[in-house]
Amino acid sequence: MSNNNISTVSPVMETYGRFPITLSKGKGSYVWDNNGRKYLDFTSGIATCNLGHVPNQVKEQVENQLQNLWHCSNLYHIPSQEQLAKLLVENSCGDQVFFCNSGAEANEAAIKIARKYAQDVKGKDAYEVVTFSNSFHGRTLATLSATGQEKIQHGFAPLTPGFRYLPYNDIQALDNLVKPETCAVLLEVIQGEGGVLPADPAWLARVSELCKEHDILLMVDEIQTGMGRTGTLFAYEQYDIEPDVISVAKGLGSGIPIGAIIAKQHVGKAFTPGSHGSTFGGNPVATTAGLATLKMLTEGQVIKNAQEVSSYLLEKLHTLAAKTDEIINVRGKGLLLGLIVKENAIDYVTKAREEHQTLILIAGPQVVRILPPLTTNKKEVDEFLEVMEKVFLIE
Repeated sequence: MSNNNISTVSPVMETYGRFPITLSKGKGSYVWDNNGRKYLDFTSGIATCNLGHVPNQVKEQVENQLQNLWHCSNLYHIPSQEQLAKLLVENSCGDQVFFCNSGAEANEAAIKIARKYAQDVKGKDAYEVVTFSNSFHGRTLATLSATGQEKIQHGFAPLTPGFRYLPYNDIQALDNLVKPETCAVLLEVIQGEGGVLPADPAWLARVSELCKEHDILLMVDEIQTGMGRTGTLFAYEQYDIEPDVISVAKGLGSGIPIGAIIAKQHVGKAFTPGSHGSTFGGNPVATTAGLATLKMLTEGQVIKNAQEVSSYLLEKLHTLAAKTDEIINVRGKGLLLGLIVKENAIDYVTKAREEHQTLILIAGPQVVRILPPLTTNKKEVDEFLEVMEKVFLIE
């Protein structure tokens, strides 16, 4: 049967408010559109291309893997998967890893293992996961139900039951954290989509303390903050906490889709054969990309560079903010930074892109989000700052 609307309706569902450019090439901190126009990319594919676009070491390893084996299913041992799991464990507080394909799937796995641990390992009829206002944990039905933002949940009622929300960074509200049915807490150490808002150390310490006191799991969503983005491999390392479960994705594969949870051994044993799985999760190509990426982050100077560039960029952004009343505040950690602005953030994003070939993002209506690659150098930061002065009309 023919579709008479085929010439007027996009074949791709319009789930994104797309910017009017088509990107066809990327290298390092730059991308090019299909007309050959060059852009400075301070979005990193939304904190995904942490090593810059098409990093050579990752590209070489993936190309080699593509010559040999693309897929074999998790019914067989996959050497790159086992090596990547080992490296994640060695560089975190966890003991075992489950691989999947995305951040949403990682948080789905975290939610499932929390319930499975409570009910099968502890023998307790607990299922509830506490999350926080303005959080973002994914777009699947369960993870959007875990997300503390009504705009993300709109139109998808009834939501998946088993989630309760408390205000973020409100230490008094933690008096209501634990109930008999509570099995876990899921939180971001820095809320990325929720406005580049870091956790208050005292608040986070109290959350961790309550989880230990009541034997409930502390699960940290490191999907945006992990893989060196905040100046350490994981953002939780900058706080005096030790999660039971860590969810990762985005920067782990340098743009090749991959997700994972890292769990402590007493939690990991809740996932027994047949209890959870993924057809493509941890496949040879994705884990090869992940292994090459993680080796660069843990063995090279990438994170050190990110720390140095972050200090330089933050100092310059504070100087910029002092020159205009359009910028209310600067916040964030590492190279996950936000400018809190008086007007609509999207207007500055549009001006930077259309007039100055520079890509930045928003994190809410009044937050400009800045996510350069961790490999960015000071020359590129200076180029970016020159653009920001023009965007904010600073002479």
